[in-house]
Amino acid sequence: MAKTILITGASSGIGAATALKFLQKGWNVALLARRMDKLEKLAKGHDNAHAVACDVTDEASVIAAFKQAVDHFGQIDALFNNAGIFPVSGRFDTLTLESWQASVDVNLTGMFLCAREAFRHMAASGGRIINNGSISSISPRLNSAAYTATKHGITGLTKSIALDGRDLNICCGQIDIGNARTELVENLIKNADGPMDTMDVADAANAVFNMANLPLDTNVLSMTIMANKMPFLGRG
Repeated sequence: MAKTILITGASSGIGAATALKFLQKGWNVALLARRMDKLEKLAKGHDNAHAVACDVTDEASVIAAFKQAVDHFGQIDALFNNAGIFPVSGRFDTLTLESWQASVDVNLTGMFLCAREAFRHMAASGGRIINNGSISSISPRLNSAAYTATKHGITGLTKSIALDGRDLNICCGQIDIGNARTELVENLIKNADGPMDTMDVADAANAVFNMANLPLDTNVLSMTIMANKMPFLGRG
């Protein structure tokens, strides 16, 4: 029987690339995002894909989306908790409450709601939750306090889920991805002061796939995958 993964933020970027990887490898994939037109385009031609409209900031929407996925495929073996935003930002003293709250709502509360719902469905038979952190969960970009704070929060959330899920055979790990070529990164490149090294988004998708395929007696608690030449390691 094919395994089933739910992927949030599946309509573009890392989520879409990861969804295609799992679809090609024969997994059942529930594609979750707000933009149904993009999800349906991605799902077209794949009998093992199921598009589900979901606003991760809305509790009722998350609960309904997970129920729809389970009703369609029968189970949830894995969640790639990927939905996130990079809000309008700037130097810390210019950061608006609106931008801060938007980041918290999507990047942290949305991830909590989806992980909690996956955990509930996995409690009887185990499973794996993979949270998309970001290299910003370790080292921030300049002028990105709202985004960085939420990504640091995901690290604590991941460890807590892994601990609470241990006796239930629920694994939880975090993947921190740096400069994969997505729409978000392309926008950052346009506004960058100089060149920005990037990596193929397919390499990030491969890493998620490898994490998901581990047996449930093994967990990758934290993985960093990054463009090799990006300025993350070292000191000036």
